[in-house]
Amino acid sequence: MSTVIEQAVEARLVATAPRVPTIPATLLYDPRDPYAVDMAFPAPATLEGVDVSWTFARELLASGIERPTGEGDVRVRPYGYDRTVLEFHAPEGTAIVHVRTGELRRFLERAAALVPAGHEHLHLDMDGDLAELMRDAC
Repeated sequence: MSTVIEQAVEARLVATAPRVPTIPATLLYDPRDPYAVDMAFPAPATLEGVDVSWTFARELLASGIERPTGEGDVRVRPYGYDRTVLEFHAPEGTAIVHVRTGELRRFLERAAALVPAGHEHLHLDMDGDLAELMRDAC
C-alpha cells in the first residue's frame, strides 16, 4: 500500500485586477510516481469552470523555491521573503499564482520523508510498467 501526501495550500492568483484573489489549491505527491508532484485547482478557481491539475517535477518545485527554474509549461521562482511564484503556461493562456514558501517547504519535507531526493529510482515499478505496456500492445 502506498502512502500519498495531499496538502491544501492557499494560492493567490495574479491578475490585472487590483485585488489579488485567494484560490484553493492542493499539492499531491504519490510515491508510485516518485519524480512528480501534482498541483490541482478546483473548478470554481479556473476560467473554464473545470478542475485543473498540473503535473511537474518535484525537483522543479524544490529548485524553484531557491532560484528561478523551468523553461517549459511550468516555471517556479522565489518572490520576496516568503512567497514563491508558480507559472502555468498553456495554449489558452498563463496562470500565475503565489504560494507561501513555508507551505511548499513543508510539503517537500513530507514527500522527502517518503522518498528521499536521489532515491526515486528505488520506487519505480519497472516490471509492472513494462507488463502494462506489453498488455496494451497486444
